[in-house]
Amino acid sequence: MASPSFVTQEGYDKLLDELKYLKTERRREVAERLHNAIDDGADVLENAEYEAAMNEQAFVEGRISDLEDMLSRVKVVEVSKKRSGLVELGSVVKIQEEDFDPEEYQIVGMAESDAENGKISMDSPLGKSLYGHKAGDTVTVDAPAGKFKVTILEIR
Repeated sequence: MASPSFVTQEGYDKLLDELKYLKTERRREVAERLHNAIDDGADVLENAEYEAAMNEQAFVEGRISDLEDMLSRVKVVEVSKKRSGLVELGSVVKIQEEDFDPEEYQIVGMAESDAENGKISMDSPLGKSLYGHKAGDTVTVDAPAGKFKVTILEIR
């Protein structure tokens, strides 16, 4: 059995909302699309719309399966309102790499990471390096592209 994945309550709720949407609205939309493709009267084997709808259905069902599996293994971690002063799950961390502008990230579980929106996994190279450190610390990040150092400017 796979080890649990940690998420915040917000991350858990977001995964649950996506699952609900896929199982209700999205499934219905795809079924309607399939029905319409079949009703067109064209030969199913040569019907591009039917094939596209079948591919979409496979994607939706695959994502539902992935989400159900993920949700069965997640452990919701209570994000403490009383901060320890250290980087932990749920912390928003402002960091700066030398010669670069400061950046802000929230430390989250792997299941809810979204780097483009400033949410990095505590299991990522940067997340692992920051975890447990305090403001003012300079840490070395061992990333796939090489090592670099960042200074923790602020933790909230």
